[in-house]
Parts: sequence; structure tokens; C-alpha cells
Amino acid sequence: MKQSMQIEIIKELIDHLDNKRTADAGRIVVNPTSTYTDPALAEREWETFFKNHPQVLGMSGELPKPGSYLTMNDFGVPILATRDESGKFHAFVNACRHRGAELTTEAHGDKNRFTCPFHGWTFANDGRLLGVRQADQFGKLDKTCNGLIELPSEEKYGLLFVHPQVNGTLDVDGLLGEELAGELASWELHRCEYQGESVLDMPLNWKIANDTFGEVYHFNSLHTNTLANLLHGDTLSYKEYGRHHRLCLASKYLDIMRQQPQEHWSLPYAGAVAYYLFPNVQLVFLTSMAVLVRIYPNRKNIGQSLSRVSHYRAPQIQQLVPPSEQVNAVTGNNVYDASNVSAPMDFDVTAVMELFVSTVEHEDYYMGTKTQSAANSGKIDHFLFGRNEPALHHFHNNYRSALGMPPLEEYRGG
Repeated sequence: MKQSMQIEIIKELIDHLDNKRTADAGRIVVNPTSTYTDPALAEREWETFFKNHPQVLGMSGELPKPGSYLTMNDFGVPILATRDESGKFHAFVNACRHRGAELTTEAHGDKNRFTCPFHGWTFANDGRLLGVRQADQFGKLDKTCNGLIELPSEEKYGLLFVHPQVNGTLDVDGLLGEELAGELASWELHRCEYQGESVLDMPLNWKIANDTFGEVYHFNSLHTNTLANLLHGDTLSYKEYGRHHRLCLASKYLDIMRQQPQEHWSLPYAGAVAYYLFPNVQLVFLTSMAVLVRIYPNRKNIGQSLSRVSHYRAPQIQQLVPPSEQVNAVTGNNVYDASNVSAPMDFDVTAVMELFVSTVEHEDYYMGTKTQSAANSGKIDHFLFGRNEPALHHFHNNYRSALGMPPLEEYRGG
């Protein structure tokens, strides 16, 4: 992100802190609880946002070199993503062309060829069928027509995109829009280094899980002994990019940074930066760590969802700390120590993984399960989104618009 934009956002956060303000949606809206319980709506969501919509598999760093691969089966199609000998990214259906067996069940690895465990057919990591075991007994077969089924895919701005349908259209720039595409490019995500994964499979609708990332109103109540030691609640910079949006949160280290010359200001160290990418992706920067969260519904249970959380080291962000400054190393053992904010914080992967367990899983998503239970009871017909929760207005109105539904109604009292 350009330094001038970082300074502008930091000034906005400082102004909010000084004047006890935050981003303002301008009104309260009513969100029907059927949003989280209606099976017919859930089926429409699956068809529109998952089965027939481009998906983000991960960052480029999950396929760090030729021969790297990853697998995924979260949106209805078993995926085998590879980087071939030339470095090109591919996304295939993870199924042998003989009888459909998965070629590999490993989440990540390095292979130039894949041998089916069922009958021993072998495929190259660019999808070509290389060998058929006992080919003379099997019968004459045109190998050129029986390679792996390839899906539309594109690697851009350090992200790996795929369309779940063979005949699907994948236009990453059209999907993101010019402004957001340019901003994502400035983060140099292709330099991020994959560190590992967390998976949260919990009894809350996928939209409730997404709502968790859309406001900071809860910080000073729910995160009293965790994130509230590091970040200010009730203070937010907010920007929309069509169906997507960006949130910037204020670190308590900002109280020190603001006293320094502006040329030393750095947004990743002034707070957390979180992008929402329609329909189900959260991209979060915590100092020199980047986290990619993909949230998927459970087709068999509307009140269940899976959040796949990939963790990356971002060396390009680590370089933004002025060389003269000391940093506080933040690990899983001291992640919530309030003294961390005395200097720029440098999170490692253990700190971020701990944060996603003790804060997101045990606090945010735990509360989300209670929201789901209340919706399931049938005794509450709506929830409210406040003026200070603009990202929730935006997310719900955009998904409703995509399904041909009217926007959320304004709260009129009562």
C-alpha cells in the first residue's frame, strides 16, 4: 500500500480515537434470523456463491516451487492444485480418469507425477496421462484425451483462483475491480511464505462466522483479556470496493507511533488490516503475518460451517519497520501481554495460531454458536446491525442483492 494512503488511514484512526468516533453506516438495520436457518436460502447460496462462483484456494506461497501441490475439497469439487515444471499454476479435479479415485489425499506436498492408488494410472503435474498399468490388457486408449480434468484457474496478485465449473468464467480483475486489484498488488502477496493451517469446524452458519470479522464493537466486552490488550475497540477505518471491503483497526502501539515523524508511520504496525473478498474470504494482516480465511457452509447442516485458515510470513511487511526501531517479538506464549504494545510488534506463526484458537475459536465463534442457537429457537425473528457495524450492512446487502433479495430494512423502533 502506498505510504500516502497508509498515512491517510492512520490519521483517520487517530482522529477517531481522539474524538471517540468510528466508521458510521448512518442507520440501524434489521437482519432476519432466517438468514441463518432457511434451508431453501442455504441451497441458493451454495449454488450461487460456491458451486458457480470463483474461489480462492490460497496464496502463491502454498505452491512455492515447481512440483508443489495442494488439495482441497471444501466447495463441492475435489481439487488438486499444482505448479508444473515451468512454474505454471493448474487446478484439476482430483480424480483419476479411469474410475474417479482421488490421486492423493495429502493436503500439501511435492510431486512431479501422481499415481492413482486404485489401479496405478499415472499423471503428470500438468495433467497429462503418462501411463496406464497393463496397457496391453486394458485395451487401446488415447492418452491425449484422458488427462486430468482441468478447471479455469489464474494466479494473480499472489492469490490462487479457481472456478469450480469446467466451463466457468474466471476474470480476476473483473471480480476485484481496478481499485482493489491495485491495492492488493501493492501488498506483494506473492512474497508471502506459507507457515501452516488451522481449521475451525463449528456449529454456526457460514455467514455468522463471516460476521465475526466485520466489526470491532465487541472488542472491549468480549476480548477484555485477549485482543483488547493489543487493539483499540470501537475504532475503525472502513472502505468499500464494490462487493468487497477493507477494515483497518487501531493497535495500542499507535499511541506511540503517532508521536513519531509521519515518514516512519507504517499501517501494518499501527493496527490490523482486514480485507473481505466476496463472498467468503477474509485476508488479515497482523504486523508481518498474513492470514487467509476461507469460510464454507456445511451442505448437510445449515447451522455448521468450516473456516480454513492459512498462515503466512510476510517478509515484505517486516521490512517496513524503521531499521533503528526495536521490535517486540510476539509468540504464542506472550501474545496477549499488554507490554507488547510498547514497540512495534512482530507476530510469529505461533502467536497467530494461538490467537485463532483463544480469540476467534473460543471467544468469537463461541459467541457465534450462541447466535446460531438463538436463531434456531424460532423465538427471535431478527437481529440488529448498528450504525457502528457498516461492514455487516455491506456484506449482507451484497449477498442479498446477488440472490435477487431486497436490502435489509431500516430499524424503525419497537
